[in-house]
Amino acid sequence: MGSRDIARQSASKLALRTVELSKFFVISSDSASSKLNVHCNNNPPKKFKQEEDCNGVDNDGMEKLNEMLRLQPLPPSSSFNTLMVNLAKSKKYHDLLAVFDRMLEVDLVPDYIGLHILLNCYCEMKRMALAFAVVGVILKRGCKLSNVTIGSLIKGLCLEGKAVDAVQLFRKMHAMGLFPNAHVSSILMNGLCRTGNSDMALLLHEENLNKEMGSSGRFYPNHVYYGGFIHNLCKEGLVARAKEMFLEMVSKGIPAGVVTYGALIHGFCRMNDWEQANELFNHMVERGIRPTVVTFSILMDYLCKTGKTNEANGLLDLLIKKGERPDSITFTTLIDGYCLEGRISDARDLFLSMAAKGYERNVQTYNVLLNGYCKCQRFNEAKSLFEEMLRQELKPTVVTFNTLLTGLFIGGKVEEAREIYSKMNDHGIVPMSSTYSILLDGFCKNGYLKDALDLFQTLEDSVGKLDTTICNPLLDGLCKAGEIVQARRLFDKLPDMGVEPCRYTYGIMINGLCKAGQLKDAHDLFLQMEGKGCPPDAVAFNTLMHGFFKAGDIPKVVEFLHMMAEKKLKPDSYTMEIVLELIQKDKKCSELLKLFPDFA
Repeated sequence: MGSRDIARQSASKLALRTVELSKFFVISSDSASSKLNVHCNNNPPKKFKQEEDCNGVDNDGMEKLNEMLRLQPLPPSSSFNTLMVNLAKSKKYHDLLAVFDRMLEVDLVPDYIGLHILLNCYCEMKRMALAFAVVGVILKRGCKLSNVTIGSLIKGLCLEGKAVDAVQLFRKMHAMGLFPNAHVSSILMNGLCRTGNSDMALLLHEENLNKEMGSSGRFYPNHVYYGGFIHNLCKEGLVARAKEMFLEMVSKGIPAGVVTYGALIHGFCRMNDWEQANELFNHMVERGIRPTVVTFSILMDYLCKTGKTNEANGLLDLLIKKGERPDSITFTTLIDGYCLEGRISDARDLFLSMAAKGYERNVQTYNVLLNGYCKCQRFNEAKSLFEEMLRQELKPTVVTFNTLLTGLFIGGKVEEAREIYSKMNDHGIVPMSSTYSILLDGFCKNGYLKDALDLFQTLEDSVGKLDTTICNPLLDGLCKAGEIVQARRLFDKLPDMGVEPCRYTYGIMINGLCKAGQLKDAHDLFLQMEGKGCPPDAVAFNTLMHGFFKAGDIPKVVEFLHMMAEKKLKPDSYTMEIVLELIQKDKKCSELLKLFPDFA
């Protein structure tokens, strides 16, 4: 059975589950229908068959469920809510639905709380049609919807990518007799930001502030609302707007906590604005808000990535002096900083000090130091560290193996790389696209083109759908080996393999064709990019211009410069290098300069 058939079958089962549920409820004008009592049909509860198994439910959940269903008489449906809540918290949604199915089999209908657990489950699974079907069941029972219900639906719609529907539902709350509180508003704002609709969220925020919403006459955002909004704006790179939101929050007398400060500091660090990040950190301390380990780790991460490891080490000392206990992330950040600066001995010393001082060294800590050893081509120490990691009963990850493979291939140790790759299966690690990319790239760059082709063929036959991560290294290897015909054959075959070439894929082929002297084919491929929804960037232009320049076709180079200007692509250093070579080569320098476009 194919994956589409399985998905279709699963959807049918989910729909049937909701239909079956609706059969248990009757419409009643009695006042009791508005209460939480369940209105079921008159059939007596079925006796549970002990030999039946609850397929799909994890062992603990199944044992608990079977234990409850063996009781006679059967416990009320509300007794199952705790089990379903625990499954929902563990994100075991299919197990939750299996419990729900078994309840229906013995005529146990979920109460009001149980229905909301089911509704939340469908929302988290992005099955909004079924979530709204559960809403219909809730209304059929005579129960009213609440802010909690609407909040779940809004979250689900955002997860399903239906931002406009989420906003419409939010705006219809007044007609339902509901007033959106800060919690519901926060769910909507976070959902909009996370789905790339930050502008819509900001407009809605202004709309909410300028109109009456709450039962007391106005919308009152709290620190949770602002904190979540600021965090998500920063994640989207809208740090300036997040700062405005922060100032608005403070102006309303809503105190910002350490988490909100941390989100904004992290945002400025990501934007490479140390001055603003440091200013916020100092402001936080001045207000008596104690920085956490996370706050220090954010600052240390920025300092390490900008070559200021000594300053980061100073922050670590300050953190310890303030009585905070650093975690493995803090130490790993600093170890990575030392490795980036080539200070592998300092990294090793800090790594050893962690164990001596009783700090945990996890897989990520080992991976960072492994990467440092590999980049310095200290392979014996890398292998020793890997073996130590296994002795500590730490399970290596894909990152661990990818790091070792990359280092060994760079060092030309192909056979040792094969040996490491063979050990992945022994440790229960499934290779990812990135792993295969490293293998193909490593084989090609070390002259093992046949091994790369054999591996690619095996992947094509066994893995199924490939991607550009896997295809690009082989294309590049074929082009650099002068196998341009085979490379072009593979490139033309990509759509049939379900692979859409990206800019980098086109760049590899254009570069290969130019070096092979096939400028017309390179130009034709360049022109195809726009039509394939992959407009050429400055790199593609540079590659083609360099090819025509080497061939002495200066008018064509000038033509491409004009195309760049028309597309408002700014020239980079490589473009300027081509232009300077062009001027030096042509004797009529002043006339040539007149032909160049204005990139202003």
